[in-house]
Amino acid sequence: MLRDFFSKKKRYASIPRQEAKKDVPEGLMQKCPNCQKIFYRKELNRNMNVCPHCDHHHRLNAYERLEHIFDEDTFEEWDKHMISSNPLGFPDYDEKLEKDRLKSDLNEAVVTGRAQLNGLDTAVAVMDARFRMGSMGSVVGEKITNAIEKARKEKIPFIIFTASGGARMQEGVLSLMQMGKTSVALQRLHADGGLFISVMTHPTTGGVSASFASLGDYNFAEPGALIGFAGRRIIEQTIREKLPDDFQTSEFLLEHGQLDRVLHRHELKKTLGMVLEIHHPGGEKT
Repeated sequence: MLRDFFSKKKRYASIPRQEAKKDVPEGLMQKCPNCQKIFYRKELNRNMNVCPHCDHHHRLNAYERLEHIFDEDTFEEWDKHMISSNPLGFPDYDEKLEKDRLKSDLNEAVVTGRAQLNGLDTAVAVMDARFRMGSMGSVVGEKITNAIEKARKEKIPFIIFTASGGARMQEGVLSLMQMGKTSVALQRLHADGGLFISVMTHPTTGGVSASFASLGDYNFAEPGALIGFAGRRIIEQTIREKLPDDFQTSEFLLEHGQLDRVLHRHELKKTLGMVLEIHHPGGEKT
């Protein structure tokens, strides 16, 4: 009996059949990169893509953000037909653009248009990191500039949600020129008394953070967003100093005066609506 008790018995593990694996729908679950918890994707979507366990803000695509922030069925898209060309003849650039169009169902890395927030008209631009990592090429700069100009002419506020890896290297100096073009358009909006609200999301870097993203009358950001110009390692090598662990986060920038407020995604619509009402003629909706 004791021999039977201590004897090693072989244990067998059952391996699921290949057919059984196919029965599990792809994309049903999603792991949080911050806390490693796994949730149903629908559960995350209901919570505006904010982790229910650790509050980590997952990315939203452009149309999801428009749906969460603005009044239902009020968004009118502008310049959707614009697509990038390959002005420098950069190898494989056309193929990469087409691949991103198919993957993201977008023509470019920004969606612009007019929408209402709590009944108030506003021009809006939403950058989408799924397309070339939200990089700023000629078309991105042109669409944002057009939206700013329409806001100025129609005397409505302009709101932008940024998410970008910076200037698009495949377009060289043409991409860098967009920093100046968009900044001049914002200066004209400011000179005419227009309102510009910038909301920086993860990540907002490079030429985007160095130009229009940081020029808002109100500069907001989501929690934990990476915001900065050059990369952390490059800065450390240049100044030969170790940077703080929270360097280039939205919380760090708020502490050092570059942001007006860090806004949880659940508070964003309410705060933006309040700012629009404050700046609306008469202080209230017509």
